[in-house]
Amino acid sequence: MISPLAHIHPDAKIGSGVTIDAFAVVHAEVTIGEGTHIHSNVSLYPGTSIGKHCQIFPGAVIGVVPQDLKFDGEPTTVEIGDYTVIRECVTIHRATKDKWKTVVGSHCLLMTYVHVAHDCQIGNHVILASYTGLSGHVVIEDFAILEGKVAAQQFVHIGKHAFIGGASLVRKDVPPYIKAAREPLTFAGVNSVGLRRRGFSDEDVRLIEDVYRCLYVQNSNMSKGVASVLQSIPSVPLRDEILVFIENSDKGVIRGMI
Repeated sequence: MISPLAHIHPDAKIGSGVTIDAFAVVHAEVTIGEGTHIHSNVSLYPGTSIGKHCQIFPGAVIGVVPQDLKFDGEPTTVEIGDYTVIRECVTIHRATKDKWKTVVGSHCLLMTYVHVAHDCQIGNHVILASYTGLSGHVVIEDFAILEGKVAAQQFVHIGKHAFIGGASLVRKDVPPYIKAAREPLTFAGVNSVGLRRRGFSDEDVRLIEDVYRCLYVQNSNMSKGVASVLQSIPSVPLRDEILVFIENSDKGVIRGMI
């Protein structure tokens, strides 16, 4: 059902079974997938694409131009996947350069007052708790969880299945499968509980623990830790994935426990 009190541009593309409540504003060049519910006082700006069966709650603003002084009006987009829930007063900004896009994947939950800045790339099944703020170009991989009031610096990369404690400042990359907390942000163990909940075997969890024990506990720096992993742990996909993440980190990864 579409309320007669909603403002919908005639060029917007609305899928079947979409609900749009009173006082929502849907601009031109917006696409909304089937079964999605747009609540009251939501603003969807040009270049926004919302997937199927999403819930967008009151006060959310999606697709507005980025807060980047280099932005000069080029056509950019925001893409939201399927079955994603965006709660009250979330803001998600368009990308900065022609054909670039800001992406939030499928089955994500963005709680109240989350801010996703320009050019961020968020994977599937990601949870961003209330008041989390992402600066531009942040990458968050699948199944990562950021607790409330986490602030991520521009260009940081957060690996899959990572868990970041509340009120943390993320200035460096966070490798996959770990917990991170404290100030400055440090390794706080493997996210073993979350991994088992998502179907990882005990053998896989032990392997991940062995890798991070070498990287963060048994060695004084990351270079020595990587060398130790290569020497002592056979090459398997999980091990190699962690090492590739570290090798490809431009900003460097978070430090170990002090």
